[in-house]
Amino acid sequence: MLNSLDPRLLVTFVQAAHSGSLSVTAVQVGRTQSAVTMQMQRLEETLSQTLLHRSGNGVRLTRAGERFLVYAERILKMHDEAISTFSGKGLHGSIVFGSPEDYLVAFFPSLLRSFGSKYPDVDIKVVAAPTVELKALLQSRKVDIALVSTSNLNDRDNIVRTEPLVWIGNKASLELHNFGETLPLALPASNAMDHRAACEAMDGAGLRYNISYASNSIAGLVAVARSGLAISVMTKGAVPPDLNILNAPLPKLPHLGILVALPDAGQTAAVTAFADHVRRMLKTL
Repeated sequence: MLNSLDPRLLVTFVQAAHSGSLSVTAVQVGRTQSAVTMQMQRLEETLSQTLLHRSGNGVRLTRAGERFLVYAERILKMHDEAISTFSGKGLHGSIVFGSPEDYLVAFFPSLLRSFGSKYPDVDIKVVAAPTVELKALLQSRKVDIALVSTSNLNDRDNIVRTEPLVWIGNKASLELHNFGETLPLALPASNAMDHRAACEAMDGAGLRYNISYASNSIAGLVAVARSGLAISVMTKGAVPPDLNILNAPLPKLPHLGILVALPDAGQTAAVTAFADHVRRMLKTL
């Protein structure tokens, strides 16, 4: 008789495969690290295969582990769908959701509130990061679903919303800031689209500027803008009500397209439902 697979072991294995750390996995599944280690040993004994290479730097999949990950994710997806369809209790499970921070500020409260009221048993964890980092996290399957930005607005089939980038400051116009000939800017990291868009716009307009403050968090950029020491840039929906959107003589900034990005395969029923919800809601918020 064939050995049976315990779904709880599969959940732990998938989390370990994505995180690369048994200690992180222990937090995610609510167990001690020693319990997670024992679970992985049980799974390997059941399959008579070594699934994880263990080292001081964490864990990584063996070749057998890479092959089995596809099956584990497929089994868990079907498991969730069966529970949801036949139990009458709705979706269960957890989702790791990634997004640039300004989209979290602008949209996530409404997305979470509306989804949570319908599916209260789905746990959503959030990762805030620029688009370039989110794409890598999706590829490594450390994030299940992400909002990412694109400057290619011709991708109409996949873009669910466009958002304008805007300049912000603590006064109603650029002239009132009295910055002089060189404008101090507060920008996110250089790999962020906001950063590149701001610099390209200033260069294109022939305006002198200096990146006086850098912060990877919206809170940091907002704090500098509020201080009046520099102006910043962010998507219009994330601008706090106490700050001003600045126009000419500052150059116009582009719009960004927002995409709902998923890994290539293996989405659970909860992830699929949340992706559909996000696509639908972003068109109306």
